[in-house]
Amino acid sequence: MAQDQNFDFNVPPQFEKISKNIRLIIGGLIVALLGFSTFFTVDPEEVGVVVRLGKFVETVEPGLNYKLPLIDQVELVPVERQLKQEFGYRTVQAGVQTRYQKAGYEDESLMLTGDLNLADVEWVVQYRINDPYSYLFKVRNAESTLSDISEAAMRQIVGDRTVNEVLTVGRAEVSIQVQQLIQSLVTEYEMGITIEQVVLQDINPPNPVKPSFNAVNEAQQQRETLINQARADYNRVIPRARGEAQETIQRAEGYASERVNTAEGEVSRFNDLYSEYIKAPEVTKRRIFLETMEDIIPKMGKKIITDQNGNNVLPLLQLQLEGAQRSSNQSNGGN
Repeated sequence: MAQDQNFDFNVPPQFEKISKNIRLIIGGLIVALLGFSTFFTVDPEEVGVVVRLGKFVETVEPGLNYKLPLIDQVELVPVERQLKQEFGYRTVQAGVQTRYQKAGYEDESLMLTGDLNLADVEWVVQYRINDPYSYLFKVRNAESTLSDISEAAMRQIVGDRTVNEVLTVGRAEVSIQVQQLIQSLVTEYEMGITIEQVVLQDINPPNPVKPSFNAVNEAQQQRETLINQARADYNRVIPRARGEAQETIQRAEGYASERVNTAEGEVSRFNDLYSEYIKAPEVTKRRIFLETMEDIIPKMGKKIITDQNGNNVLPLLQLQLEGAQRSSNQSNGGN
């Protein structure tokens, strides 16, 4: 018969102390973990979307909030921040000297225009999230969906226009129509996004045809310059010619009016003389003769006056003095 033996294990006090401290440390870590998983902070430009076991629970405002630990999850959505998507390039480093990268994104920017030409279009879509619930749950991967919508909309609008319109005068219209088309599609898909602006950063012909295209543009600009110069010459010469023509016409009309009025005056004077002549023919003839001689004789220069037989000669000097005195008297009387 075996004899029972009692083994007495005596644990040293220092091991008991260490074991107790380990339990306290583990308990503290668990409490800290539960605290960190219970409380969370939402930044001023964000809202928090709380999901419990994959189901939407609520939307919380900025500040310190809490949730059920290990059960709830929080998605932070930047509703107050303007977001953007770049196409045809990417911003490598933003700042005072921003650096961009073009290589590797040609498939996004290279597109066909309505006149079967190629254009390299780089653009930016700027947007905001106005409905966090729709943004997270109505569409799977809203960022990727928005990128596909933006590229499809740009290709559609550019495909309806010629390459010259896209490169020059039609840029603003393209931006507006692309923005409207993207907004209509994201509204239809209930993505919870507002498109604020579509900015065309740079539009160029593809690199292989860029020299030829630049030559065509220079020729067109030279043509526009010559047209503008011709219009300037036209605007300078034609109005002046019209003014001179109008001035000539007005002078001719004035001359015609003067001649007509003079003729009418002479006719009236002749009619008056004729009326007086009818009343007293001899007196009228003598008066007309004297008036005519009075007008003619001072203009004749040297004059010799005799009678009918040539016997009596009037002193020439005396006649000239009398004529000069008569002219002087008339001048003084007029003044």
